[in-house]
Amino acid sequence: MKYGFVLPSGDARAAAEMARAAEEAGWDGFFVWEPVWGVDAWVCLTAAAMVTERIRLGTMLTPLPRMRPWRLAGAAATLDNLSGGRVILAVGLGAPDTGYEAFGEVTDRKTRAELLDEGLDIVTGLWRGQPFSYDGKHYHVRPTEFMPPAPPVQQPRIPIWVVGAWPRPKSLARALRYDGLLPNPMTAEGDHRPLTTDHVREIRDYVSANRTDTTPFDIVAEGKTPGDRPDEAAAIVRGWADAGATWWMEALWGAEDEMAVWTRVRQGPPMGTTDDGPQTTDER
Repeated sequence: MKYGFVLPSGDARAAAEMARAAEEAGWDGFFVWEPVWGVDAWVCLTAAAMVTERIRLGTMLTPLPRMRPWRLAGAAATLDNLSGGRVILAVGLGAPDTGYEAFGEVTDRKTRAELLDEGLDIVTGLWRGQPFSYDGKHYHVRPTEFMPPAPPVQQPRIPIWVVGAWPRPKSLARALRYDGLLPNPMTAEGDHRPLTTDHVREIRDYVSANRTDTTPFDIVAEGKTPGDRPDEAAAIVRGWADAGATWWMEALWGAEDEMAVWTRVRQGPPMGTTDDGPQTTDER
């Protein structure tokens, strides 16, 4: 199990300071959200990269259907080079209720799914280098030799986590082509449900039965744990790990008390304690 901390709010300076604190406290990853309009996620992650050495850096998450995929490919590759290969890219359809209509963004779910598929094709194709061409329904790309950026440090690509609606085969098939799944349980009527450890067990078995690639594949769970009660926090996360989750995201979404966020990141990941004190990264 690896442990990520999600910055609920704050500017690039706050991201840099908190990422450094997260690295010092033993977290494995530091993540920021990517709004339609607001503080730029990639500037925040760049600031974080400049003051850290080990911690992974990523988005939680990038709404690729409303972005220019070539712009995202360049930003992610640039940051991967700057950070020495520490980027994780998490993508999904995005949430239309976060300002899509106000800025004229596409809200139709089917269209956004098409844009997500084509966007992923283009991002990964550009990372592989030139010449690259693409002829899709929404995007058309011709090869270019005009100052292409360096490829990502991580090969064969920057790890990509994709939101997948459980148990919808078409949505899951998209995620299985990449490197990780952000599970989104849904009812037959299309309503969202909270993720449970039972869902994760079912998803783990589904991935094992349906994914043909033998490369590592992450299943990501998200929630809150009591940092002032490390053994209780560890017991919560242990249940998710036993079910098959490989990353735990500590997410204090909506937190209004900035000091509470700082306290939680400094308390460190929910690994519990041993007789000799807190566990270290090597003891995981």
